Parts: sequence; C-alpha cells; structure tokens
Amino acid sequence: MRFRKIYRRVLFCFLIINIIAIAIFVVYNIDKNIPDEIKILVGTEEKFDFGMPVEANIETEDIGVISVNDQRVPSNQIDIDLNKPFTLKSDRTGNYNISLKLFGIFNYRNISLDVIDSVELIPCGTPIGIYVETDGILVLGSGRITGEDGLNYEPVSNKLKSGDYIIAINGRKVSDKNELIKEIQRNGGRDIILQVRRNSENIQVRISPVKTAGGTYKIGAWIRDNTQGIGTLTYVSSDGHFGALGHGITDIDTGLLMEISHGSIYAAEIMSVIKGREGEPGELIGMIKQQDKYKIGEITENSRQGIFGRVGRNYKGPEYLEPLKIGFKQEVKKGRAQIRCMLDDKVEDYDIEIESIDMGNSNHSKGLVLRIVDERLLNATGGIVQGMSGSPIIQNNKIIGAVTHVFIQDSTKGYGTFIENMVNNLE
Repeated sequence: MRFRKIYRRVLFCFLIINIIAIAIFVVYNIDKNIPDEIKILVGTEEKFDFGMPVEANIETEDIGVISVNDQRVPSNQIDIDLNKPFTLKSDRTGNYNISLKLFGIFNYRNISLDVIDSVELIPCGTPIGIYVETDGILVLGSGRITGEDGLNYEPVSNKLKSGDYIIAINGRKVSDKNELIKEIQRNGGRDIILQVRRNSENIQVRISPVKTAGGTYKIGAWIRDNTQGIGTLTYVSSDGHFGALGHGITDIDTGLLMEISHGSIYAAEIMSVIKGREGEPGELIGMIKQQDKYKIGEITENSRQGIFGRVGRNYKGPEYLEPLKIGFKQEVKKGRAQIRCMLDDKVEDYDIEIESIDMGNSNHSKGLVLRIVDERLLNATGGIVQGMSGSPIIQNNKIIGAVTHVFIQDSTKGYGTFIENMVNNLE
C-alpha cells in the first residue's frame, strides 16, 4: 500500500514536470514564430500561417477598414485564430494593436500591426567607408598615472564609468578629446567639474588632475571621440535615404552602441581579402576615399538596426542596379536566396541557403541564419567576412534582409536581419 502511494506521487510529479515542460516549449515556439511587429502593405492581402495555439484580437476604431480571410469585419474588435492559416488586408495605412491570448484564455502579450505604403529600394551591396564622431567624448575605462612624486594615482576610479560621455568641463562644452586635454592643462591642476551623460542622464563629477613628471596634468581616463571602418551599403530609397550594416556601430572596447553627433559615408576600394577560417573571421581590407568628392552621404542615425541617413545630390550608384520591392518577415522562406556584394569592380549576386527563420528574436540583427553555397564567394572569401555586414539579401526578386554577423567557428554561416527592421525610419 505504501509503495502504491509513493508510485502515485512519483507519477504525479512526472505529470507536473511534463506539463511545465510542454508549457515552456509552447511559449518558446510562440516567441520564436510570432514577431513583436507585423507589417503589411496597404491594399494588399497578406497570408499568415503561424500554427500556434493563440487567439488574437485586433482593436481598431476604423470600422470596416481591415479584412480577415477576405471578409470585411464591421466590428471594432477582430478575432483571429492563429492556429489556422489566415489573411489580412487593410485599405488604410496606420498602426493597430493586436492582443494575444494563449489557448484563447490567458493574456500573453501585444504585437504591433503596421500598415504601410509600398516601398521600393535599390539593393546596393557596394563597399563604403564609415566615419562617425561621438556625441560627447566616450569613456573607455580608467588607468593609473605616475605623479611627479613617483606615486601612482587613479583620479577617475569609481567616478567615471566605461560608456560615459563627457560633454563639458567646468561648464565649457567640449566635443573632442583635444579640447578636453587643453582645458585640463589650462586649469593648472585645480579640481575640475566634468558634466557627464550616463544612461541618458546628466551628472556632474569632480576630478583632481595629477601632475606628471613631464609637467602635464592627466586624469587617467581612456577616451575616444571618433571611429571609422569598412562596411556595406544595404539600400538607397527613391527619395535618397540609405541604410547600411544591418547592425549598429558599437565601440570595439566597451561593446556599447556608440552615441554619435554626426558622421559620413564615403566610397571605398577593396584592396585585398583575408579569407575566413574556423575560429578566425576573415576581413575585407579596403581604403576609404575620405575626400569630399567621394562622399556618398551623411549619417543621421546609429541604431541597433544599422546606420541611416541621406545620400548627397552627387551620389550615383551603379546604373545596372534596379529597385526591388521589400519582402516582409512572413514572406521569407527557408531555402535558396542571394546576397549582393562587391569584391572586385562589379556588384554581383551570390547564392546562399536560408537555414533558419526566427521571427520573434529580440536581437533584431539575428533573425535569419544563412549559409554561403556559392563556390565563387567561398573561393574568394571563405564565406562571410568582416566588412560584408549590410550586404542585401534577395529572395524571389525582393529585398528581404541584410547580412549582419559571421559565425566565428564556421565562416560559411552567419546571421541576417529582416529588411523591415531597417526600413522603420522610412515610414
């Protein structure tokens, strides 16, 4: 009798564990397959097939604007079963809220439905030189200073943090490190007040500079005020907006997204290629033509989705590149696609396989997993290399995304972002 009770308790525990495991698996798959944002074109019927045990309610005051399964819905609250295939269509642009209910019972989360006008972009794939200046002086870290008395000091220790931005000294605005150094020397060793931006909040920090044996004053902070590098131009729109990289510019030392005041993109020439191999990502070695006549455009935004701005009036891309419609997340399929990039003097398309699609990935720059299968590109680069970030991904004659990262252990594979993540600034 006692054995039976123990046996039942064990079975009950296994049942509870199985229920919890199933619930976790269901939630994981919902997060993976249902995005936080859905985009559709105005006046176009879009098909969806999530196959998830979730019911959705679309709330709108625009009665009759949205059609579900080709049926115009008069109610201001539209119910959809996401476990079955369905279609959506809207006759008006706008933003709508979709409430998800797990198993039709439990409130789960909200997603955004954006209805936008048709967008055509020129998928470029051309190498660009990138130069940006930080919005303030970026603090990388701190170090020790040997004073004129031979002792070691750390003036900014526990006062400045990696990722801080110095924006003023003693009430005087500074925009580059040379200005900061001059102001510190001019102050003659007296305490200085630094105005610092930390996590979008402005604070003041008092620092005591240290006089070195050479007679100069230092505060012991590693700082940076600009950065530059090689990347790939993803697209140019009909009205002159551009997007590039597919991910933001982060500081190489802190790993943080850089806050920029302004920047420019220039024409770049690829001089050589370091092929990627296991454990060592390759690289495009290029020369940035950093003169005004080679300037392509101005950078206005550095975000997690890439860098964005406007091209100049004199910009002329390759004439053989034609504009393509964009493909939304729901249109992307596993299988054959192409990436566009330039290794020699001409932009070419190279075959890839899309191996995985993660619509719900919170890291927008890693929504796609792709593998290079084109022997031409494999022979030239070994796969994806640094500098190819931003190379547009094309499938079914639509631009659907951009290359963002390479797998360190397998240079033939990498990540990509959906193009709709990069066109938000165009809406």
